[in-house]
Amino acid sequence: FRRVLFRSGCYQCHNYAANGGAAGLKLAPDPLPYDALSTFVRSTTGAMPAYSADVLPDADLKKIYVYLASIKKSPSADSIPLLKNLK
Repeated sequence: FRRVLFRSGCYQCHNYAANGGAAGLKLAPDPLPYDALSTFVRSTTGAMPAYSADVLPDADLKKIYVYLASIKKSPSADSIPLLKNLK
């Protein structure tokens, strides 16, 4: 359900893996602390519109944050045998 929330809108700018896209910044892995993310989402004046709690309830924003925090870093190329052997 957390991923579904993210993919219901955020992915359009931030990409499916939350690693940034044409219009949105990288959100994961290693997202901002929740309080910073929440403050930004609620009060941004940049290209991204601010989302009030009426549009994006706090409970849903927390679920999106949990999803972002669950995204793991990609392994390094050196840790993938097939890629390591290409050097």
